[in-house]
Amino acid sequence: MKELSQLVRPNIWRLSPYSSARDEYSGHEAKVFLDANENPYNQPLNRYPDPLQHEVKVQLAKVKGVREEQIFLGNGSDEAIDLAYRCFTHPGIDNVVAIEPTYGMYRVCADINDVEYRPVMLDDQFQMSAQEMLDACDQYTKLIWICSPNNPTGNLIDSDEIVRVLNEFQGIVIVDEAYSDFSGQPAFRESLDRYPNLIVLNTLSKAWGCAAIRLGMAFASKSIIDIFNKVKYPYNVNSLTQTKALEMLRTPYETTKWVRTLLQERERMIDSFKMLPICRGVYPTDANFFLAKMTDAQAIYDYLVERGIIVRNRTHVTKCGNCLRVTIGSRSENSQLLAALRQY
Repeated sequence: MKELSQLVRPNIWRLSPYSSARDEYSGHEAKVFLDANENPYNQPLNRYPDPLQHEVKVQLAKVKGVREEQIFLGNGSDEAIDLAYRCFTHPGIDNVVAIEPTYGMYRVCADINDVEYRPVMLDDQFQMSAQEMLDACDQYTKLIWICSPNNPTGNLIDSDEIVRVLNEFQGIVIVDEAYSDFSGQPAFRESLDRYPNLIVLNTLSKAWGCAAIRLGMAFASKSIIDIFNKVKYPYNVNSLTQTKALEMLRTPYETTKWVRTLLQERERMIDSFKMLPICRGVYPTDANFFLAKMTDAQAIYDYLVERGIIVRNRTHVTKCGNCLRVTIGSRSENSQLLAALRQY
């Protein structure tokens, strides 16, 4: 890996971050708050939230097995995705490399930031070639995007291939593990100390059932987290989100129970789909969804919409022709979907 100072945009490296009122008395106990032009009434909503979400990070570090200094929290994982572009890439000059197909926000953020996006096709088993990823890079490649388990394919990317990219690429490798709670495999966040160029994304939206509170996270070295914190908006995670996140993180056994139930339902749904005459096959999955090859994905999708059942039509995504992506819902929701498809 190159020195971090060579990877970060020079203006970001030199940036003096905004100092919020809540930062300046850090380490001291305060009782009277007359520093941030807040209204003294309507407690507790009258006060700005903790800009660095200390309490949430303390609890999250215990649950995720990382150190507090290795955690960045944002408004969904999408904030961390966008920050990676803003911190590490020069608009109109640099490029990024990503597996294809994959999560669409990597490309959207590249377009927003005027950064060339270089997709590298997965093979027919939706697996990545480290060599092909590295071959797509040049001196202006700053980021490599790998989603594992991948979206929309659902499968884990071969960890040996990811490790080779981490060892040989001189820039930043971002492994998005939004669905890792469903895979049962060791998470790459456990290897942060081994790979200084690694950023791992995660979220409370999936296994933790908290999509509505919009809390995403990035795990990385303290040096990278410090850069993210320097660039982020001062109060990027509101107090309501922090409060609910703490509540959820204090009862991780509930999430474990949900994941176990969803994995059982995933097995039932896949077995049932394989028996449908309109299903040509289901791809292996390590997530809380699966990708199914259908006889006519668009027609089946339209049929389900008319009945108030919404799945994701991925037929126009590369290598996903005539495919529907189906999220594992409650047993009742899943049964309603199966009943409708059996009547198609």
